[in-house]
Amino acid sequence: MRLAPATAALFGGLAAGSLDLLDAFVFFGLYSGAEPVGILQSIAAGWMGRNPARAGGIPTALLGFFSHFMIATIFAAAFVWAGGHLDPLRKRWLVCGLLYGLAVYFVMTWVVVPVSNAGGGISMTLALPAKPVLINGLLVHAFGVGLPIAYFASRTPPR
Repeated sequence: MRLAPATAALFGGLAAGSLDLLDAFVFFGLYSGAEPVGILQSIAAGWMGRNPARAGGIPTALLGFFSHFMIATIFAAAFVWAGGHLDPLRKRWLVCGLLYGLAVYFVMTWVVVPVSNAGGGISMTLALPAKPVLINGLLVHAFGVGLPIAYFASRTPPR
């Protein structure tokens, strides 16, 4: 089954976003008692800061929900675009997807979140999260983000 690049990016973003969000709901619900609305508000905090996001109720949770899927789709589109120019990304999608998921984790953890309003908008950091959070993050990004993105990208024709 061949997919148009835009379709592959959309499907990859939806799959990765869904798996990542489901993992966040389950893992952080069990790990720290976080509720889905609070998790979504923490995503929205990237735009507006933590306190305004928490005070915003359901509207900021919805902003977090749509932002999460937008970011996942952007990462998927980047991989699909690169895969159109670099055959190994499509042909060896399993390994490349796992590695891409890990790269996405490090970009989000050490660049995007720290420089967003959620991280204070100040600077990047190389601090590692707590061990259970780190392990969960690496696993879900490798298998739940990178792998589905690479799978859908592998279904596009070369350019």
